[in-house]
Amino acid sequence: MPLDPQVEKILYWAQRSSVPPYPELGAVQAREHYAKASATLDIVPPSLHAVQDIDVELPGRVLRVREYAPWPHSWAEPRPALLYFHGGGFTIGSVDTHDRVCRVLALGGDCLVYSVDYRLAPEHRFPSAQDDAFESLAWLRNEATALGVDPARIAVGGDSAGGTLAAASAIHARDQGWTLALQLLIYPGVSSHQDTDSYRRFASGYLLDAQTVQWFFAQTLRDARDRLDWRFAPLAAPDLRGLAPAWIAGAEYDPLIDEDHAYAQRLREAGVAVRFVQYDGMIHSFFQHAGFVQAARRAHDDACAALREAFGQPEQGR
Repeated sequence: MPLDPQVEKILYWAQRSSVPPYPELGAVQAREHYAKASATLDIVPPSLHAVQDIDVELPGRVLRVREYAPWPHSWAEPRPALLYFHGGGFTIGSVDTHDRVCRVLALGGDCLVYSVDYRLAPEHRFPSAQDDAFESLAWLRNEATALGVDPARIAVGGDSAGGTLAAASAIHARDQGWTLALQLLIYPGVSSHQDTDSYRRFASGYLLDAQTVQWFFAQTLRDARDRLDWRFAPLAAPDLRGLAPAWIAGAEYDPLIDEDHAYAQRLREAGVAVRFVQYDGMIHSFFQHAGFVQAARRAHDDACAALREAFGQPEQGR
């Protein structure tokens, strides 16, 4: 399918932007630019019953986790919850840049959402973000009763690098004997070796380019051995049996689309229930373009429906 006409306009604007590529800006300036630009094409943030930041104490550090509650909740009536990890190549992004996405998932998924402000590279290299993801999942499970969360209905999710963290968290949960309701993976990065056809075909001109991917890798990886670690590249995990069901969204014009298909296939071969949806005509990051791209709004609806189904509440709303 050709590029979506609305996506073509985004790429036209991007190509004429005066902002240097992120590798030229460096991590600090790239974060600043991304923070300003992230909401440009996104939806108007929907109102929820409550949104609050929680300081989560972990060994040697405190993480900010943002809680989204679409309705009043309490320990007396436990609710399902999604633990969400934002994208940004482990280098940029925050709970603020993905605030609107999390509001949509909370409201449409009829669940609590906990968005994790994990540590970023290059200040905190691999496996810092992964440690934050695993330990924040343990925190959510341990504090479920106090938070009004049903521990039997916890899902993990994320986009791009956040999808990497969600996929790795699902593997970690399996290894810990924890049951998850769903892994919601939005164009996740799952491989550290970009030798696919899609990586070559979409190496430049489609927003996320090969140069930026390699720059992101250089920020977070300590050495070549980290590329082989399943916590960074879930596709390298030797055993995917026993994982939570997966809903995976891929974008047709994304350098990562081939590895996403490959991961879905490996999950199926391991006996994991998988729903893979390829959004034709879309590019990487389209999930944050719902204020301009109609197909992104459809992807929002699909993701929310997957959450409701996984949590056993298929009908929209309370």
